[in-house]
Amino acid sequence: MILVDEPRWPGRGHLWSHLVSDVSLAELHAFAEMLGAPRRAFDRDHYDIPAHRFRTALWLGATLVSSRELTARLRAAGLRRPKHLTRT
Repeated sequence: MILVDEPRWPGRGHLWSHLVSDVSLAELHAFAEMLGAPRRAFDRDHYDIPAHRFRTALWLGATLVSSRELTARLRAAGLRRPKHLTRT
């Protein structure tokens, strides 16, 4: 399932949402492509999407959840990749 949180994370003059899958990264990449999110928006285990794409993500079928729920579901699926554990 594709999950998205509210666009409340500030950065580069915009508010951002996190877009994740609790199934697979392949599902996430396919959804992000349909949404028109560039691959450079992918960060380890999620896409950062600007507020102007938020409603489209919902229209395409993403489920709105809290940021806490999003992180919990990502962890439960074994797809969470924290920065401190990621190779650079």
